[in-house]
Order: sequence, then structure tokens, then C-alpha cells
Amino acid sequence: MNSLQVSEWLPSFLIPFFTLSYPTTPPADPDSFHDSLYYTTGILDACVIVSCIAVMAVLRDITRIYLMEPFAKWKLTRDWERSQREKTKVNGAPKGLVNGSSVPNGVIGHKHGEHAPLTMSKRDARRIHRSMLRFAEQGWSFIYYTINFAFGIYVHHNLPTRVLQPVDLWLNYPHVPLAGTVKFYYLTQTAFYLHQVLILNAEARRKDHVQMMTHHIITIILMVASYAFHFTRIGCVIMVLMDCCDIFLPLAKMLRYIALYTLCDVMFTVFLVSWFITRHVLFVIVIKSLLVDSVHLVSEMTWAPERGIYFSPLSQKTFGALLVTLQVLQIVWFTMICRVAYRVVTGQGASDDRSDEEDG
Repeated sequence: MNSLQVSEWLPSFLIPFFTLSYPTTPPADPDSFHDSLYYTTGILDACVIVSCIAVMAVLRDITRIYLMEPFAKWKLTRDWERSQREKTKVNGAPKGLVNGSSVPNGVIGHKHGEHAPLTMSKRDARRIHRSMLRFAEQGWSFIYYTINFAFGIYVHHNLPTRVLQPVDLWLNYPHVPLAGTVKFYYLTQTAFYLHQVLILNAEARRKDHVQMMTHHIITIILMVASYAFHFTRIGCVIMVLMDCCDIFLPLAKMLRYIALYTLCDVMFTVFLVSWFITRHVLFVIVIKSLLVDSVHLVSEMTWAPERGIYFSPLSQKTFGALLVTLQVLQIVWFTMICRVAYRVVTGQGASDDRSDEEDG
């Protein structure tokens, strides 16, 4: 929906918060999204980001409180009750028989087939509550990354870009105006990482809080700068690569929090493989394309904002340095992931070294 479609019923000052701003004439011969509306970029795009952050906050709480937490509480409580009843059996007979009676001590008066009420200790209640909250937090991440990865694949499929041969990232630069789909994808991703910064500072501090904050800040700088400087095609590729493995880590954690340890280990293995391929193979190919290929493929390497060209030697090196910094952070994290993998192989089970301090 664009501003022309809502101008009749929405106050003018709210239009930028609910529509994409700066509609423009489509290119004469677009190389992608032939039927899309097209837009330029500007400061009013921040209004959509603000709206997306608000929507994400509401959706996260709805998902967490009304879907993830009730399911986790049901699953963990059921498992606890089963384990307690198993503990009351010895060789198939209930413990606590009174003087040879067939009625267990403490359950006299219960009808045949009914279980005695169980009393949960405060320690078990705290453990279940904590796991329930962690499960719900990871549930939102899993849902978001799954949906946006699918959206990113759709965008990538329609753009003339290939990860293994990324020449189209630079041909015909600058890639303006933007198709509405690409613009909305960029703005929602930027909103998500800004939302993550807020969450990171609101929830229990993780062991890698500093690294995570550094990662998010660099990512936001890259996304905003690449959007403003028309490096959106490389940005779209990188976002798809980053989102891929981020589906599997929260899912593995969710399985761990509800005590499905074998499935957790399997999913963690999938995460490990996908992380290595996307972040240490394909991502390096993209960095190499920026630092090496772009020099030969961009027709005019200069700083000319009046013509929408921001690809100078300085901007190229700055973006390259930020991407290399992200890669260094990811290498640090990968060493932690490998330690977890070692514990899985040695039968100790998966436990994310990057988790918050309470998870230990």
C-alpha cells in the first residue's frame, strides 16, 4: 500500500508510518520485480522502521505469552509429573505401602486409577519457570528468522544476483530506484536489529553481551549505510546468509529447554554445518567480491551524491573493514560453537556457550 491509496482516510502526519515513502517512476527496463512499485530513499523511511519495531514488540509478546509459554509449561509440567510418578514405583509397585496394604501411604481415599496429587518443590518450580521463559524467548527468534529467511529467499530469487558468482552485485551500480519489495525487506530487517538491541539490554545479560552488542551495532551501521549509499544488492545477499543458520540455533535451544536432548543435538549439528557454510564460506566469497571484484565491475568508482553514486575507494574500504570485523566476531563465536560440538560428540549434550549466565 502506498501513500496515494491511504491519503484519503489517514492523517497526513501518519502516512509515513504506514506506507513506503518516496514513490517514483519505475525504470524503463528493470532487471527484476517488473510489476512492482518503485521508490527512492530518504529520512522518512525511518518512520516505517519505528512502526515495524512497535509491531514486532507486540507480536513478540503475544507469541511469547499466549503460545510459547503455555506450551512449554504444559510440556515441562507433564514431564515432571511423569518423572515423579516413576520415582514412586519400585519393581512396578508403588512405594510407601502401609503395613503391607495395597494402598500407598498418603493416597488413602483416592479412587481406583486416580493419581495422588503431587507437590512441586520451589526448586523444581523455579527450574520449570526459567526454562519456560527461555523457550518462549527463543520461540520468537525461531518464528521471525524462519519467516524473514523465506522472504529473503524470495527477494534473492527475483534479483539477478548469485552468491557463488556475485558479479551482479556490482554491475549497473547504483541500483536505484528500489522495488517496493526490496525496500520493505531492508526496512523490516533494520527494524529487527534495532529491536534486538532493545531486547539485549532489557533481558538477562548473556555471557557474550559485549560481542552481541558489537555485532548488532555494526550490522545496523552496515544496513543503514548500504541502504543510503545504494549497496542494497550486496546487503540483501548478506542478510539471507545471516538468517539461514539463525533459524536452527533458537530451535535447538527450544528443544533443549523442553528436555528433548537428542533432537536438540541433531538440530545443533544442522546449525553447526549451516553456520560454517553460510558464514565462513559464502560470506567470505561476498567479502572478496566487495574488496576485489567491485573494483573491476563498477563503471565509475567515485563519490558523486548528486548522481546517487557513493562508491569511492574510501567507502569500499570502510564497508570492507566492517564486514571483516563481523567475520572476526563470527570466528570467535564459531570457536565457542565447536566447543559445544565437542561436548555433543563426547556424549555430554549440547549447551550453548553463548547463552545467558543463568543457563550455565
